Amino acid sequence: MRAVAYDRYGPPDVLRLVDLPEPEPGPGQVQLRVAATSVNLSDWETLVGSPAYSRIGGLRAPRRRVLGSDIAGRVTGVGPGVSGFAVGDEVYGDNLDLKGGFAEYAVAPVSALAHRPDGLSAVDASTIPQAAAIALQGTATATAGSRVLINGAGGGSGTFAVQLAKRVGAHVTGVDNAGKLDFMRSLGCDEVIDYRSDDYTRGRPPYDLILDMVTGRSVFAYRRALARGGRYRCSGGPVRALLRVATVGAAAGLLTGRRIGMLIVREGPEHFEPIARLCLDGEVTTRVDRVLPLEETADALARVGHGRALGKVVVVPG
Repeated sequence: MRAVAYDRYGPPDVLRLVDLPEPEPGPGQVQLRVAATSVNLSDWETLVGSPAYSRIGGLRAPRRRVLGSDIAGRVTGVGPGVSGFAVGDEVYGDNLDLKGGFAEYAVAPVSALAHRPDGLSAVDASTIPQAAAIALQGTATATAGSRVLINGAGGGSGTFAVQLAKRVGAHVTGVDNAGKLDFMRSLGCDEVIDYRSDDYTRGRPPYDLILDMVTGRSVFAYRRALARGGRYRCSGGPVRALLRVATVGAAAGLLTGRRIGMLIVREGPEHFEPIARLCLDGEVTTRVDRVLPLEETADALARVGHGRALGKVVVVPG
């Protein structure tokens, strides 16, 4: 089968289009013919090997040669002990542990997969699992009239988070680079901020909820930007910044009546299928920046890693 693989951490040019044996499903796993795989920021981090947590299980060299966790495809083989899935089923999910989506075939544990509903294309389904789980859990405390700020609102998780917060009636401020301001407005943001030219932690009424995909400022800036009783949650960023949030930030928040901490994302179909249902009902929309062939996987990763994607980038192997 064709696959895009790498053997060392580095920029996109370390990726190579190669021929590999088709992976065989083990106990509790299925093999699927990949129809679409969306790019997540976690794919970029595991490609370049930074932040340090992206090297867990592979300190000097990648643990998995083929990236791509948010996959959609058709089951072509079933391993021992599998129930509820059969050859021919259309499925999607976040194959975060095994990855392998940037290839013609992949294997995934059935615990990570859901049946793809009629009316949801493979491309759209592939954009949902990881990004939607982050957005759904990150905006769970948003309420009507609350002030919500989403840092990274123009990216994969951000596009869902904006729509979810607006759905419950929150006032949403989106933060990203200048090239995404109009895009964030199209998602429904009430205000948009270019983080490169404007400090969103100063000069504005405080926020009830901040969902941060980047974690690029001090914990004291986050505390300043929060209303009393407000909540700050980050879903990624440099290890040093995350440690500060988990220690200094948590303590500073408690002392001032604010909650500052990391978003510990729960995985699995029960955490992303609700978004799929909202998409089918027309209450939330997937936003696909572009669809690229397997040969252009390096470009797809670079577009996400360099912050140029408006929503999700999807790779299709066929």
